[in-house]
Amino acid sequence: MNDFLSRLGKELLFFDGAMGTILQEKGLKAGELPELWNITHSEDIFDVHKSYVDAGADVLTTNTFGANPIKLNGDIKLLEDIITNAVSIAKRASPNGFVALDIGPLGKLLAPYGDLPFDDAYNAFAEVVKIGKDAGADLIVIETMSDVYEAKAAVLAAKENSELPIVLTFAFNESGRLLTGADIETVAHMFNGLGIDALGFNCGLGPREILPFVNELTSLTGLPVAVNPNAGLPVSVNGKTLFNVDADEFAKLQEKVYESGAAILGGCCGTTPKHIAKTAALLKDRKPVLHTPEKVTAVTSSSRTVKLGNKPVIIGERINPTGKKLLKEALRNNDIDYLLREAVSQTEKGADILDVNVGLPEINEPEMMKSAIIAIQGISNLPLQIDTSDTNAMEKALRYYNGKALVNSVNGKEESMNTVLPLVKKYGAAVVCLTLDENGIPDTAEGRIEIAKKIVRRAEEYSISRENLVIDALAMTISTGADNAKITLDTIDYVRNKMGLNTVLGVSNISFGLPARENINSIFFANALERGLSAGIINPLSDSMMTAYKVFCALHGYDKDCADYIAAFSDITSVPASTNTTLTLREAVVKGLLEDSYNAAKALLTENAPLDIINNELIPALDTVGSGFEQNKIFLPQLLISADAAKRGFDAIKEYMIETNTASESRGDIVLATVKGDIHDIGKNIVKVLLENYGYNVIDLGKDVPPETIVDTVVKNNIKLVGLSALMTTTVCNMEETIKLLREKADCKVMVGGAVLTEDYAKSIGADYYAKDALGAVRTANKLFGYEN
Repeated sequence: MNDFLSRLGKELLFFDGAMGTILQEKGLKAGELPELWNITHSEDIFDVHKSYVDAGADVLTTNTFGANPIKLNGDIKLLEDIITNAVSIAKRASPNGFVALDIGPLGKLLAPYGDLPFDDAYNAFAEVVKIGKDAGADLIVIETMSDVYEAKAAVLAAKENSELPIVLTFAFNESGRLLTGADIETVAHMFNGLGIDALGFNCGLGPREILPFVNELTSLTGLPVAVNPNAGLPVSVNGKTLFNVDADEFAKLQEKVYESGAAILGGCCGTTPKHIAKTAALLKDRKPVLHTPEKVTAVTSSSRTVKLGNKPVIIGERINPTGKKLLKEALRNNDIDYLLREAVSQTEKGADILDVNVGLPEINEPEMMKSAIIAIQGISNLPLQIDTSDTNAMEKALRYYNGKALVNSVNGKEESMNTVLPLVKKYGAAVVCLTLDENGIPDTAEGRIEIAKKIVRRAEEYSISRENLVIDALAMTISTGADNAKITLDTIDYVRNKMGLNTVLGVSNISFGLPARENINSIFFANALERGLSAGIINPLSDSMMTAYKVFCALHGYDKDCADYIAAFSDITSVPASTNTTLTLREAVVKGLLEDSYNAAKALLTENAPLDIINNELIPALDTVGSGFEQNKIFLPQLLISADAAKRGFDAIKEYMIETNTASESRGDIVLATVKGDIHDIGKNIVKVLLENYGYNVIDLGKDVPPETIVDTVVKNNIKLVGLSALMTTTVCNMEETIKLLREKADCKVMVGGAVLTEDYAKSIGADYYAKDALGAVRTANKLFGYEN
């Protein structure tokens, strides 16, 4: 066993603290890549590492946070030199300690919300891992992650290209959310089963702010918890970025973090050897506090967790070509938009999980499954059930799925268990277990129960926990067997109440071959819920099925104050439902449907002026989405997809303007730039997308932009508003320098944003506005240019 793993969770381990903070004191220039110092200033790097060893650090993280092929423009030789030297220096500084290969974010947002494909992210991380492993790293630390999809790419790269232990830490905001919307619960469930060795927090916040997050995480994971916070929050003092928690206070706060269950303690931005020394001296003889998380069956999307076992769950069945002529045609024509509309309609009708089955013999199912999974996740935050018997399609879907998926399915056949269960284990999924085997479907409840037990035993051999198994008792039509319903119900009852496992059922199979099937389906569904059904695979657009569900929830106390029941039935009228499936432009934008937005805009242009469409349809739609974002009802991925849908609407309008020689109007010109020395432009790019959708002309100067270039552009174009971004603590001084130069030579307002900034810090460096997020930037622009509602 790796020696680190033999100590992890049994001893309290201390990581080192910040690197950049100390390198700045040693002469690192603002914007200079710290990783290059592994080559040019190796003794300075050694001195920093040695100071942390002397302070009591058990683990040194290599000076490689930003070392990856993307940030180094594909220069693999330089990457090899940086990482190899980094590991060598750290090992020389700590011959008896552990050296962790430090891997940070790539600096780009992954598709479908950004422009970096998942495979490219994986390949970049894999290159770093292979070099670090060959250089002799003892473990891998993947840190400061703000996107679970990027974190998944990094974890898979680490697991598939090395056998080194993995510590994974995320940078949450003060509300306990990541940039792309995941909360702590979603992160825990997604990564609990993905093969990492420790999970936790770093950066963004100080120990005081992170403390309640530690309490939550220890209730959700059995993994050792790592906590490497900043030394409080940043403040600007005489042009220098400092942090407001000193070493003594930091150690006392870290003691509380330890008492909440952390097994790894270290530091991030602003922490020094003194912070680590004080913490280690205070806690060096302590043992990790044991924490036992609640065992729960859960699946997730990138931002939402759905748990089975309490209130029954609805799995929407409509994305399945069986018996659906139009869906079959859509799959043959690669019409992904049809699938997206089905996903939206089921979500609106109350589905909790969406089943995705694209199996047709005449199409490439693995590629279609990949496309469908990525596209549906782009417009829906519901977890997905990957429904396929093709193991190639199953693995492809699991690999590109953003979250913890539900696999449908494994069964009691040896071939099925031998092929499906390894995939479930590798990707940390939950799985539907069909109670059939080589002899078919037993005609007794006892026979099906025995198959369920067999699958449970085999899953245990793969170290798949019981809570990740969901048993399908299989509904057989009552038209061919009078006892079929009873057998299924008895199996559900035993599995749920005797075996303690959750259950799932494709309900409508019970009525196959009979007329007026919904009459049977709805009553059988209610019976199954009474006997312990955890999740029903049904059509959420069926009034009778959803009525049975809502009545059951109201009767069994799952519907507080009968609120859902009242909302569903208090306004029933005799007016028949509309059969018009054409979406308005506003609806299409809110739902993130790109081609529907384009088509709706074109239709409106036959009778409406372009500016009227923008002001009366597109802008109100974006306001609706923005309001949901600000209220934490939707998150960044959905915000960006809606922005893309609005852009498609604008595309139709621009085409019309070109055809008719109509002049376009802009709300105003805005300059955006990531400041000199900083190559992280995700936030700036998101702001650009939203500002353009609100009708502003954005002059994007890119990243690593000198102050003089920004000033010259502002003066030349008579700009009223400049937006500056910075992610790194080592580059915010360039933001302050840029603002000072703008004050001297231009007449404009300045808004700033970035992960290391606060409103107080923004004021201290002379900014006019602080934009907490992209919507904040839009609100600022609207106020300044006179478009505030």
